[in-house]
Amino acid sequence: MRATTSPSSAPAPSLAWSLFLDVDGTLLALADTPTAVMVDDALKELLARVARSLGGALALVSGRNIDAIDRLFAPLRLPVAGLHGLERRTASGTLHTAGESRARLDPVRACLAAFVEAHPGTLLEDKGGTLALHYRLAAHFAETARRVIDAAAQALPGYHVQEGKMVLELKPAGITKATAVQAFMQEPPFRGRTPVFVGDDITDRDGLRFAEGAGGVSIAVGDRIEGQYRLADPEQVRRWLASVAALDTAGQSRN
Repeated sequence: MRATTSPSSAPAPSLAWSLFLDVDGTLLALADTPTAVMVDDALKELLARVARSLGGALALVSGRNIDAIDRLFAPLRLPVAGLHGLERRTASGTLHTAGESRARLDPVRACLAAFVEAHPGTLLEDKGGTLALHYRLAAHFAETARRVIDAAAQALPGYHVQEGKMVLELKPAGITKATAVQAFMQEPPFRGRTPVFVGDDITDRDGLRFAEGAGGVSIAVGDRIEGQYRLADPEQVRRWLASVAALDTAGQSRN
């Protein structure tokens, strides 16, 4: 059973964790468009410290593709799952992909682009393996956007619509953030540790539920989804991550 928590509660950190972090809405405040997001040096350094504390058992699990994540966090290069698990780079640097090609989306790509052209304020984010239709700047088109992308999904067997905050994403079914975390947990340095997943949106539910089912910890950010614990916003997440990073300093002081 998921615990009832206050708007800013989180578990005491542990060196035995494998930590999985969503990016947008969890580490970073949401922006009007995906390209408007910036990562400051302080966050990069904090994540590097957390990774050292956990022996490298930290991964980013995002809806963005891996190239975009690497650009945001450069020069930091972490284990990462992109496109909700369609792409994954292990701690050793090996890249795994689900095998779905960009061409699979060609039958609907032009249709969605035409929709965006005709509906000012909407945005089509072409991630290669998925297509995300944003309506944050045109919320009055929400239902129209849903109808057009639902129709696109029906035209592509094996695909479904993943809902997020003011975004609808067309992606292959059956591959989720949970399957990405499960794969990480079978590899070093994650194997044998307790999984902890932190996320803020519907796209993170699978990862949160996997962590719970594996005897780990789920932490929801904001009030859109449920977890065993809750942090109010990305600023709360950073403060909590600082407590995880401090484990490394505490360990050194005892030696």
